[in-house]
Amino acid sequence: MPNAVFLGTGHFVPDCVVTNEELAELMDTSDEWIQQRTGIQQRRFVDFDKEPMGASDLGTRAARNALDAAGMSTDHVDCIIYATLSPDKAFPGDGVLVQAKLDIPAGVPAFDIRNQCSGFLYGLQMANAFIRQGVYNNVLLIGSEVHSSGLEFADRGREVSVIFGDGGAAAVLGASDDNERGVLGVTLHADGRFAEVLETSCPSSALNPRVTKEMLDTGAQYPRMQGKLVFKNAVQRMPEAVSKVLAEHDVEPKDIKLLIPHQANLRISEMVQRRLGLRDDQVFNNIQKYGNTTAASIPLALDEAVKEGRLQKGDLLVLTAFGAGFTWGAALVRW
Repeated sequence: MPNAVFLGTGHFVPDCVVTNEELAELMDTSDEWIQQRTGIQQRRFVDFDKEPMGASDLGTRAARNALDAAGMSTDHVDCIIYATLSPDKAFPGDGVLVQAKLDIPAGVPAFDIRNQCSGFLYGLQMANAFIRQGVYNNVLLIGSEVHSSGLEFADRGREVSVIFGDGGAAAVLGASDDNERGVLGVTLHADGRFAEVLETSCPSSALNPRVTKEMLDTGAQYPRMQGKLVFKNAVQRMPEAVSKVLAEHDVEPKDIKLLIPHQANLRISEMVQRRLGLRDDQVFNNIQKYGNTTAASIPLALDEAVKEGRLQKGDLLVLTAFGAGFTWGAALVRW
């Protein structure tokens, strides 16, 4: 069986930087309040007045950068996996929109997955399985989000709205006979009993009509979160998933070169680090600059880590995420 190896990574974020102080002008919050609870200092938002873009546009630019880093053309791509919770349209999915914008040949399949913050890991499991079984040779895996147009910038929504940012990131995974590299394992989990703890409930096909003025008046079109419960589960489930995938491959935490956790909250990442007994130099965080970019957060951080020289061939990399659903997981990669 071939191994699935990372051939290239790339990301793209909008130019518009939004600071905590700017958000404090819109709602009852402050730079100190936001940093104390989340570690976030700023985030990127699409500027719809200057250059309107959807998630597929950010994903397309990120994918181009990943392909360039891999030294590949779009003709080499034989599968697209696209993860987002903020698609351009109700349908079709963003995967085919990216396919058209990149001019990837007709006939190449495009999978759209909705696993929110765990989307990149769920997509990585799919890509790894496809490549190892010889179904596809070169998979373009994308996570991309535009949150800014779907947040409530008012006191009622402040605990959620200060967290998120816009961004896209991508990786190219390919088949290799190099036994010293590749995705060693991925463990994925879900518990739908917590589905309503973190959700956007409107519009809904379970309702007729799917959206009403009354729903909009209550803010049902905006994300809602029970923050303490999400935090409690995240700091438990991510270390569990990491420990599981490490144990399956006889790896100790001290052997990890780099852990890249989903960038949901710096306090969560710090707790995960402590529970795994990792040093500061073993963990990569960039939520301070970008906020939570959901499906894009892991590949965005991965691309920055690569560009900063934090990973060399043969290093052990661990990725982990937790998010709405609840869904969570971890992956072990030999870089």
